[in-house]
Amino acid sequence: MASKRLDLSALHRRFVSLALSCVHREYPNKIAHVLTSDADIQAPRQLTPAFYGCFDWHSAVHGHWLLARLARIDSNLTDECCQALRQSLTKENLDNEVKYIDNNQRQAFERPYGLAWLLQLTMELDEWSKEENHQILKEVKQWRENLRTLEELVVKRLSLWLPKLSYPVRSGEHSQTAFALGLSLDYARHVNNDIFAQLIEQQSLRFFTQDKFYPFNYEPSGEDFLSAGLAEADLMRRVMKRNSERFLQWFKEFLPENNLPINLEPPSIADPTDPKLIHLAGLCLSRAWMLEGIIQMLPENSEQRNQLKDLSQRNAQAGLTAIDESHYEGGHWLGTFAVYLITRRGIN
Repeated sequence: MASKRLDLSALHRRFVSLALSCVHREYPNKIAHVLTSDADIQAPRQLTPAFYGCFDWHSAVHGHWLLARLARIDSNLTDECCQALRQSLTKENLDNEVKYIDNNQRQAFERPYGLAWLLQLTMELDEWSKEENHQILKEVKQWRENLRTLEELVVKRLSLWLPKLSYPVRSGEHSQTAFALGLSLDYARHVNNDIFAQLIEQQSLRFFTQDKFYPFNYEPSGEDFLSAGLAEADLMRRVMKRNSERFLQWFKEFLPENNLPINLEPPSIADPTDPKLIHLAGLCLSRAWMLEGIIQMLPENSEQRNQLKDLSQRNAQAGLTAIDESHYEGGHWLGTFAVYLITRRGIN
């Protein structure tokens, strides 16, 4: 047990170092930027002054989530993580984020992936701000409050968009619907936003209730970092959390017992320096945590539960092994996926 704790501490340190190395690293940078005039031709740090590092906006957002998560749960890392959070999460910076995003020409900005991670960051700070034994509680409360206007804009954006989405997006990348709805539902329930939570639940049921015999043999695509099938099941176990029998009935038809798809085994990553091919390392990590979530709803000691648990562990090992600090192509974002997995954020 002691060695496991030591290993976990080392992983925390490793992934914090990844985030700290990039949250304020402006270049290289891929901006999803709609120009509305010559005045919009500016550097990333001027356009989005809180979240300009880590190569792109959504990675900067979830890089800050990683720092908040580990600052909160690992006291050995709190000080250095908070230095970075303190620099980014000022009221001025976040007000300018709102100013940038709240533009009719940017209605689809980072929707839904980046917006869902913003809600995860908000939830992490909100939970942290209520832990009375933390010495920097006052600052955490201020960071959480600084995010409120941006948080409200994001919830409004997603709330207006979801009812108009005729079909779910079943990709394995940023546009995927199910993964973002899972993160957003966790947030909505935490902050007791019943209207937003009910909207997500209703739309999830509309999108996915009728799905049967999911074709896992069509996965993965070569640049996936999310499994459309597992993300759907991980979302539905959240939606049906209060009715386990309903989930079990749904899942029995979605992925029948004794039908473990070989395609869910860890994939081969031919070139970890390629920014798209390294997505497969993230796929392994997200599969692992999605399988862990699904397993929570399955009967103890059932054959399917044991099979999926083993599959989760194989994907987790492959994903963690594939993270290489020397390659920024994966290093700027894979730490977040690793921390989401090892801290069991989607379950706890």
